[in-house]
Amino acid sequence: MPRSWAKMAAPLAPLVLLLALGRPALSGAQATEGAAAAPHRRFEYKYSFKGPHLVQADGTVPFWVHTGNAIPSADQIRITTSLKSQKGSVWTKTKSIFEYWEVEVTFRVTGRGRIGADGLAIWFTEEQGLEGPVFGAADKWNGVGIFFDSFDNDGKKNNPGVIVVGNNGKLLYDHQNDGSTQALASCQRDFRNKPYPVRVKITYYQKTLTVLINNGFTPDKEDYEFCAKVEDMVLPSQGYFGISAATGGLADDHDVLSFLTFQLTEPGKEAPTPDAEIPQKDKDKYREEFEHFQQELDKKKEEFQREHPDVQGQPAADDAFETVSDRELRQIFEGQNRIHLEIKQLNRQLDMILDEQRKYVSAVTEEIAKRGAGFPGQQGQVSQQEIETVVKTQEEVIRQVKEIRSSVTDALRSISGAQHPGSAGVYETTQHFNDIKEHLHIVKRDIEHLVQRNTPSTEKQKCPELPPFPSCLSTVHFFIFVAVQTVLFIGYVMYRSQQEAAAKKFF
Repeated sequence: MPRSWAKMAAPLAPLVLLLALGRPALSGAQATEGAAAAPHRRFEYKYSFKGPHLVQADGTVPFWVHTGNAIPSADQIRITTSLKSQKGSVWTKTKSIFEYWEVEVTFRVTGRGRIGADGLAIWFTEEQGLEGPVFGAADKWNGVGIFFDSFDNDGKKNNPGVIVVGNNGKLLYDHQNDGSTQALASCQRDFRNKPYPVRVKITYYQKTLTVLINNGFTPDKEDYEFCAKVEDMVLPSQGYFGISAATGGLADDHDVLSFLTFQLTEPGKEAPTPDAEIPQKDKDKYREEFEHFQQELDKKKEEFQREHPDVQGQPAADDAFETVSDRELRQIFEGQNRIHLEIKQLNRQLDMILDEQRKYVSAVTEEIAKRGAGFPGQQGQVSQQEIETVVKTQEEVIRQVKEIRSSVTDALRSISGAQHPGSAGVYETTQHFNDIKEHLHIVKRDIEHLVQRNTPSTEKQKCPELPPFPSCLSTVHFFIFVAVQTVLFIGYVMYRSQQEAAAKKFF
C-alpha cells in the first residue's frame, strides 16, 4: 500500500525510537547469509494452544485467558460468531521472557456475505488489551498488531488486506483510513471463505518483523508466500501474545485453530534452560503444590488398600503376559495333546473295524462248517468265486491296516522331532505340525472308507447258493484262511503295543 513519508512524519513523531521505514527485500547474497545463520527454535507451550482437547473441564484454555464473545471449544476458539457487533479476544496469562520469537497462527474467517467485517488481529503488546475498539482489543497499545482487515472503510477497494501497525502506547488507531496512515507494511490478500484454513507465520528476529501467509488454497502447511517486512523495529523485551476479532454491521465467524509460539535464539548463544526461566518464587510454589498432591495420593492409596484388602497380593498386570519362549512351549504341548486325541479316536475306529471283520469271518466260518458237515463228500467242489471274494476282502483289510500303521508311524516320528523346538527352530516345528495334520487327515479318510465299506447295508447281499454236495471249503483253503487270520492278529497285537508305547511319551 503506497504512502508518503512526509504525510506520516507528523503522526509518527512519537515512534522515532520504535519503528522506521520498511526497506526492500534482501539481496541474494544477504538471503544466503541469513539462511546460513538460522536461529535456534524452541517451542513454548505456555504461549501456545492447539486442538484437540483444547479446553479444560471448566471451559478455560491452559495458560490463556479469553474475554468478550470468545467461545473456546475442543478443537478451536471462536473469537466472534457471525452476529453483528461482536467482540472477543484471547491473551496469554504471562509475559514472554525471550527477546526474539516466531508465531504460527492457523485461523478461518467464514461468512455468508460477499463482504465481511470487521476483521481479526494478532498482537504482541506490553500489556493485555482485553477489550477495546481495535478489532476487539484496546487502543493505544505498546507493541505491534498485524491486522487482517475485511471491511473497506476508506473505499479504496484494497480490502481484504493485511496491515502491520506499530504503536508506542500514545497513538489512536485510524479506523476511517483502515490504518493506512500508520501502516509500516501491508499486502492485499483475500483470507475469507477459503477451502483450507489460512496460516500466518510472523517472525521477529534481530529487530526485523516478517509476515508470511498461506492463502488457504492448498493443504500444504509449508506453502507460505511473502506478505510484509519491517526492519529496524524495536518491540518491548517482554510482552503478551494475543488474538482478537470484531464484527460490525456485517459479520463473519472468526475461528482460531492453533497459535504456536517459538523462542528464537541467535547462533552461538546458549538457549536458557526452562528452570532458569522460572522465578524462584514460582519454583517454591510448584514444589509445595507437588508435595501436597503427593500426600493426597498417598492418603488415597492407603484408603483404597483398607477398603479393598482382597486386591492386595494379586499378581501384577505384567504377569498376565507371556514371553516368546513360554508361548512356543505352550503351543507345542497343545499340538501334542491334539495329536494324542486324534490317535485315540483312530484307535477306537480301528477296534470297530476289526470287530466287524471278526464277526464277518466268524459268520462265514460257521456257515461253511455247517454246510461241510452236512455234505462231507463234496468239499472239493466249493465255489471258486466265493473263495476269491473272501481272500480279496482280507487282503484289502491287511493293506489298509498297513497304511494306517505307516501313517501313525510317520506321525509319531514328527512328534518326536517337535519335542525339541530349540534345535529345529520355530519354522521346523510349524512344518512338523503341518505334516502331522496331513497324515492324520489321510488316516481318517482311510478309516472312514473302511467303515463305509464294511458297514452292512439295508439290503444284505445273499450268499451264493451252494450245491447240495460236496462241502464249500477244502482243507488247503481252510489252512490258508487260518494263516491269514493269524498274520492279521499278530499285526494287530504289534500295532497295539507300539501305540501304547507312543502314548507313554505324551505323558
